Amino acid sequence: MILVTGGAGFIGANFVLDWLATNEEPVVNIDKLTYAGNLHNLASLKGDARHVFVQGDIGDSALLSRLLQEHRPRAVVNFAAESHVDRSIHGPEDFIQTNVVGTFRLLESVRGYWNALPDAEKQGFRFLHVSTDEVYGSLAADAPAFTEDHLYEPNSPYSASKAASDHLVRAWHHTYGLPVLTTNCSNNYGPLHFPEKLIPLMIVNALAGKPLPIYGDGMQVRDWLYVKDHCSAIRRVLEGGRLGETYNVGGWNEKPNVEIVNTVCALLDELRPRADGQSYAGQITYVKDRPGHDRRYAIDARKLERELGWKPAETFESGIRKTVQWYLENPEWVAQVQSGAYRDWVQTQYASA
Repeated sequence: MILVTGGAGFIGANFVLDWLATNEEPVVNIDKLTYAGNLHNLASLKGDARHVFVQGDIGDSALLSRLLQEHRPRAVVNFAAESHVDRSIHGPEDFIQTNVVGTFRLLESVRGYWNALPDAEKQGFRFLHVSTDEVYGSLAADAPAFTEDHLYEPNSPYSASKAASDHLVRAWHHTYGLPVLTTNCSNNYGPLHFPEKLIPLMIVNALAGKPLPIYGDGMQVRDWLYVKDHCSAIRRVLEGGRLGETYNVGGWNEKPNVEIVNTVCALLDELRPRADGQSYAGQITYVKDRPGHDRRYAIDARKLERELGWKPAETFESGIRKTVQWYLENPEWVAQVQSGAYRDWVQTQYASA
């Protein structure tokens, strides 16, 4: 049995689905079900006895302790986080509460559980913390990619809160001996991605005939990682990672945002042409850049390959095609997640579009 936090969100849900598709070990899944946590992501697991879902907050110490004692997991995989830079700029307190205070309370609950385990179970237990490349700050165009030894230089409330959570995880290992692993991933994309992030927002807006908003000049560079590759990397780190170590997970796909948007438009032109025969690229609109927008992220994932033999299975070309096709084939999922809260946020954030 493993316990997954935040397992109804984008990456967490993909991880739970992939985990149960590849082995029989059950999952206890706790998620607060905020706007981006969506039980519809897990609809295919309805009636599957291997999946136990609990609506709850990682900041609820009593609930966490009860779940740990009841289900006796051999590992905890922590995806639970507020994860959107723009939202953190406009409302940072939620990010501090979930990503910092919540991680602290989760660590303390897990530490109490782990300390009481029999020696053999204690030896095999793992706490895997899923984090982001944004903790490293911004890279110059000609700078080497982020390695695990790069200084932490977070530039947004979101990345600062995630950096704090990483430091807590490290401290709980060095101070208390908690057997932890940390992964720092690059930008994920793929199925079940809430349409506030770049790629799903472009797909959804394009199909709706709306503007495709690009911040600034669109030349911000990100390393893109297909979400199912990320899930396989987490499984590999959980299985064989060295205790206390950090592993960077990247897709080896550095691309500027404007290229990403044009690629999405070209795929939609091919797979779902506009009725008027025009390209979706005609909907691109440049909007004012967001405050403190990091110019470039890039992940050096050679440590993960060298130590654990992991490499991404998807190229960007194969992954982005699968992603666009998934959104075209799942309009009911898109309609279901486009709640009033989502619409209000998009209209507020991109009003100048």
